[in-house]
Amino acid sequence: MKAVGAKGRLKRKTLLLIITGSIAAYKIADLIQELREEGARVIPVLTDAGKKFVTPLTLRAVSGEPVYDDLFTTHAPYDVIHTALAEEADLILVAPASANFIARVAGGLAGDLASSILLAAERPVLFAPAMNDQMFRNPLTQENIQKLKRIGYRFVDPIQGYLICGREALGHIAEPHTITNSVVASFETSGRRAARKK
Repeated sequence: MKAVGAKGRLKRKTLLLIITGSIAAYKIADLIQELREEGARVIPVLTDAGKKFVTPLTLRAVSGEPVYDDLFTTHAPYDVIHTALAEEADLILVAPASANFIARVAGGLAGDLASSILLAAERPVLFAPAMNDQMFRNPLTQENIQKLKRIGYRFVDPIQGYLICGREALGHIAEPHTITNSVVASFETSGRRAARKK
């Protein structure tokens, strides 16, 4: 049963949460809980690399929703899973977003469920990157991020924090409340744009 939002800023919103391969995935349970407290329905999509850091069982327990991880599954209530999930979401959140996943999306690749969803999506997309600081600063990563920004994808910038390599540097995923506030802001911005078009 879905948790009822105490704050309600995301009431009646469905979020597709894509979890990629980053150690920051350990924070995702807290993020899901915070999003649900705001009233959102959160549907997890897990990449193969993401499964190295967090299990489908954990995500199912904290979200109260099925966890999707296979483009070719026959055990889903959809005929075409990637397009159906893309259409069901009001917003797609990629958190944590690894350098590898960002590069694949920027390249237009669709080799798994998560990247296929994004290629089929006509909904707002928000990335919360998390990676080693050198990987984040790499010109290729920055070029990929700028490319995605130019076509309308939004980003919650990483913060200074302790990285898995042992040093404190830029690349730590933004805190759950920051990501949640960015999700809320994305809906508010979309609402203002829709109002201006009327």
